[in-house]
Amino acid sequence: MPASGLLRSLLADTTPLEHPHFRRLWTANIITVIGAQLNIIVVPYQIYDITDSSAYVGLAGAFGLVPLVIFGLYGGALSDRMDRTKLLRITTVGMIVSALAFWAQAASGLDNVWLLLSVFALQQAFFAVNQPTRTTVIARIVPVGKIGAATSLNMTVMQAGAIVGPLLGGLMLPVTGYAWLYLIDAVCLLSTLWAVLKLPAMPPLETETSTTEEDAGKDAKKIAAADRGGFRSVLDGFVYLWAMPLLLMSFLVDIIAMTFGMPRALIPEISTVDFGEAGDGGLFYALLMAALPAGAVLGGIFSGAVTRARRQGLGIVVSIICWGAAIVVMGLAVTFADGKAGLWAWVAVISFLVGGTADMFSSVQRNAMLQEATDDRMRGRLQGVFLIVVAGGPRIADMLHGWVGSMIGAGPATAVGGVLVIVGVLIAVAFVPAFLRYIPARFGVIEDTERN
Repeated sequence: MPASGLLRSLLADTTPLEHPHFRRLWTANIITVIGAQLNIIVVPYQIYDITDSSAYVGLAGAFGLVPLVIFGLYGGALSDRMDRTKLLRITTVGMIVSALAFWAQAASGLDNVWLLLSVFALQQAFFAVNQPTRTTVIARIVPVGKIGAATSLNMTVMQAGAIVGPLLGGLMLPVTGYAWLYLIDAVCLLSTLWAVLKLPAMPPLETETSTTEEDAGKDAKKIAAADRGGFRSVLDGFVYLWAMPLLLMSFLVDIIAMTFGMPRALIPEISTVDFGEAGDGGLFYALLMAALPAGAVLGGIFSGAVTRARRQGLGIVVSIICWGAAIVVMGLAVTFADGKAGLWAWVAVISFLVGGTADMFSSVQRNAMLQEATDDRMRGRLQGVFLIVVAGGPRIADMLHGWVGSMIGAGPATAVGGVLVIVGVLIAVAFVPAFLRYIPARFGVIEDTERN
């Protein structure tokens, strides 16, 4: 293959942008994600400014996580039972209203932390319903074979926003203050509202839209046919997931990867103790914070081969093993640094960046697998579960790594975590080896995926 052809095969597949509904949503998201990241930066700053307490800043995690779990699960169920376009419009307006509420409380100078936390909880509730619904829409506006590519494009924008947004927020906050940044977030959300208003109606489908292995597929159809309303429908989603062992595996390996392999809680200690930087941050603190999203952006840019791969299950496992190996190298580099920000510090940063690329490859393939192998009438519920796993795994990792790091040091804790990722994933696939053989039905091959 000529070098130019090889490069094109590695670069991201942009053909989903040929579909106007997806193109509008993706373009609008470029604007919206910047505003969202500004909000993420401003909220903890304002909480600390009001209270002078890190405990209150930590409390924001609980105010965000609880509605995220409750409304993420129920919102996914709701998106399976009503017109998804209508639900997207409602929740997008809700997020705009919550952004304006942030602006109003800051502009009024009330300095009430409980009001601020309450608005934050409201915002997370709308987000928790909006996000799984928005993800399930992809399968209705692009062809099945392009779901992975569309997912990669979306995730690349989100990760790029995670780099640009904090940089802009950090520079603008001392100049503009809180209120203006909240208002910018609200204005940015108008772009998404415009794209959502252009979407066609998407009522629940009456027929099966995905192909899965025979036995689990029959069980899943029965569950979908007996779908019930209310919170009972949330339980139906878990029952459906249990009947689909390969989808369950995709969740399990992600939990293993994030719980054991995400050392972000140790970055302050790594920067100050292991690299010898000042307590208020420094070059390597910033580089480590940016390495993961930067690696994810690189992964998105060069995701072409990943989104076109046939052996999706094998690709997920290889990506997670590469993630674990990168974290092992990072942990060893931190250990060898011995309090100096020298060569080993750069090795740690590069390893974390490589890990971010591997994690992006894994995320794209897992999300595509979830969308393609799930009955449309259950996509919302499973996306709700996916949201909880993605949000909950790193939070568990923060607690676990913080506890272990305080006992054995940040470097050893990071390295051990990476080893556990590799061992844990290998053990998991040993119990369900069919996961390694999984090939999406769009390739014309349906693998035997019975529980092993």
